Amino acid sequence: MKHNFACNSLAHDLSRRQMLGTLAGAAAGTLGMGALLQPAMAEKIKSQGKQVLFIWLDGGISQLESWDPKPNTEFGGPFRAIPTAVPGVHFSELVPETAKRMDKLAVIRSMCTKDQNHSTGVPRVQRGDPKNRGVTYPFIGSALAKLMPPVKNDLPPYMHIKPGRGGYMWKDAGFLGAKYGALALGDGKPPIHIHRPDSIDDAVDVARGDLRRRLNNRFRQRRVDSEVDAYEYSYQVAEKLMKRKELFDDSLLPPKDVERYGTHPLGRHLLQARRLLEAGVQFVKVTSFHWDTHGDNFNMHLNLVPQIDRPFAAIIDDLDDRGMLDNVLVVLMSEFGRTPKINTRAGRDHWPEAWSVVLAGCGIKRGAVIGKTTANGAWVDSQEHDIGHLFHTIFHTMGIDAKKVEYVNDGQPLPIAHDDCSKISEVLS
Repeated sequence: MKHNFACNSLAHDLSRRQMLGTLAGAAAGTLGMGALLQPAMAEKIKSQGKQVLFIWLDGGISQLESWDPKPNTEFGGPFRAIPTAVPGVHFSELVPETAKRMDKLAVIRSMCTKDQNHSTGVPRVQRGDPKNRGVTYPFIGSALAKLMPPVKNDLPPYMHIKPGRGGYMWKDAGFLGAKYGALALGDGKPPIHIHRPDSIDDAVDVARGDLRRRLNNRFRQRRVDSEVDAYEYSYQVAEKLMKRKELFDDSLLPPKDVERYGTHPLGRHLLQARRLLEAGVQFVKVTSFHWDTHGDNFNMHLNLVPQIDRPFAAIIDDLDDRGMLDNVLVVLMSEFGRTPKINTRAGRDHWPEAWSVVLAGCGIKRGAVIGKTTANGAWVDSQEHDIGHLFHTIFHTMGIDAKKVEYVNDGQPLPIAHDDCSKISEVLS
């Protein structure tokens, strides 16, 4: 099979025609403000503790076609820069709705990381790029599931909404162990285990569960614990979700919400994420694929970027309306940005040297822009911030001091974020 991307990554093996066909489902309409919740409901949501919405644009969104435009320069491209809600701050014209909410956001334009490959860059960025200590570090969702106080709501602490297949992603947890992995909802749909056949009553279900646990214990004696733990925990999660099926019932969604978020996958998945956050899930990750624009970058971004612009603006509005934005940290990012230089295929390649991250919510200064790039966007022209700095910052917003708090692995203390980095104070409120 021929691969359609210059990086030859199997993760991006999709033809442009297929991708553009998927994009065509975006719904028309304007963003509206969600109704304010009753004060008692708002207080109940706040009592759930701090939460994170982590939006991952896999492949690398171009900072030049989004958060750090450089029009009328050698690398600027065809799109204009437009003013945002913060005087003097401009975004690309491809994100008009997000631009209107800049007074609720913060943008770090000075990200400078080390890895330009998907296969190593994605896990390294999502693990915080710690020093090599001979262990596999957890992804940020697993790390917070371990480090944050547990919430008694019968919901998994770490849920991942993604296109394609779902399942239990125990490898996200690294050395922490399988129970800190992610429950992935393939295309936002619930695990198949939450639907019990009508022919099985409560007594039979209890007996089957007891038999399964006894067989697992026997199996465990000859296998790696993590494999059995992941299998067992997935059933425990399914048992909990059986009581919360309404979270996956699309018929309960107001039609106006569906229109505001859009019917394309990223819009639907962000709306699903809002429901999970409202229900109290501590860490919700939403992944969108196919942002690797080595060819036809400008047409691809013309189609792709509106799919994050509208629903991102909608969820910021909704979290703010519900009194949740002070309690929920929102992170929007990729594994790197795109090259300033435009290649021979009218595309932009991988560029970890100077790119942007968008933050909002819990502990984040509203309307802030941190760092800057050179006039042509090629390099950071201020203090550089590695992914370790972002991890320290995320932990800080969750009330965790990454300079003091440590993991303990088989008696060995391990730092939770890169030793040589620290939090980005300028982005904190």
